[in-house]
Amino acid sequence: MGCRPVKERIITSNACVAEGAEWLCASEPRFAAVMEVLPPLPLRLKPDGFAELLSAIVSQQVSVASANAIWGRLQDAKMVTPGKVAGTSEKDLRALGLSRQKARYARALALADIDYAALEELEAVAVIKTLVSVPGIGPWTAEIYTMFSLGRADVFAPGDLALQEAAKLIFDLPQRPSEKELRAMAMAWSPWRSVAARIMWAYYKHHKQREGIR
Repeated sequence: MGCRPVKERIITSNACVAEGAEWLCASEPRFAAVMEVLPPLPLRLKPDGFAELLSAIVSQQVSVASANAIWGRLQDAKMVTPGKVAGTSEKDLRALGLSRQKARYARALALADIDYAALEELEAVAVIKTLVSVPGIGPWTAEIYTMFSLGRADVFAPGDLALQEAAKLIFDLPQRPSEKELRAMAMAWSPWRSVAARIMWAYYKHHKQREGIR
């Protein structure tokens, strides 16, 4: 099945990821070289909606293992719906592992009344603009959601530390590029920046022997 053309290219299958990887390898020899040592790239698509955006907030600035542990506690407590989170105090959310700041962000998200279905019809730039208007949702969280939950093929998350480290390794840079520098680099990988990110996360895992993204 090919990519579903809804305003922007949308990744719907492993065939889409393979198509993007083929284009990137033809366009950038460094990607072709690292793909030789990597297994097939993961699809990484996730459901959309409140729970996935809350999960992205949980993942902010913590290790994958820590994020998984906290998310597991939230799931066990059934604390993954807007009504449940909105009706829970910050203190009780913190007892489940959220920091004071993330507990506040979780409640802000629950009260934001986002029309998740409507986001599917917006261009990626508009989706990200809508999401970052909610307290606690910065560019990284909005980009990850747009990339994985909405399947947009041309979204990148240059503030991601694993992507920055992967860029350093793949392109033999003296140090990690800054968010601004990596955003500029990624322009050359359009219209498949989301697949470029998958290649880079996969190489990070290969090189570091640990996941760089949930």
